[in-house]
Amino acid sequence: MAKPAKCISVDLARDLQDNWVNTRAEDIERAQGAEDTREFTFNIDEVQEYIDYVKAEAKKQDIKTPGLRLNFAAYNNSESKKATVFLCPTESDSKKAENIYSIDPFNRTIGGWPPKSY
Repeated sequence: MAKPAKCISVDLARDLQDNWVNTRAEDIERAQGAEDTREFTFNIDEVQEYIDYVKAEAKKQDIKTPGLRLNFAAYNNSESKKATVFLCPTESDSKKAENIYSIDPFNRTIGGWPPKSY
């Protein structure tokens, strides 16, 4: 299988995360009063299962080229105040694409603790 065209280099990935840490992590820590999660692990098989589910449900709704949007989020309950992310389906891969609210989002990640740098 060929490498996907939109892959980035390890060096660029490190630079991007370093930029995030250097421009946001301290402010978030100060606002929250503690360091927050900044990386999340998904099980590949579960993500593939979700992608297959989105494709099947989108097809039923005559949505030809669904996309996935990664949303930043945060818990606010007795168990956690930490950051999380969730995937939600969109009507296309356009940045202006509407969310598909008739297909449930996906959020069963493992937040890295303590956070690891890439």
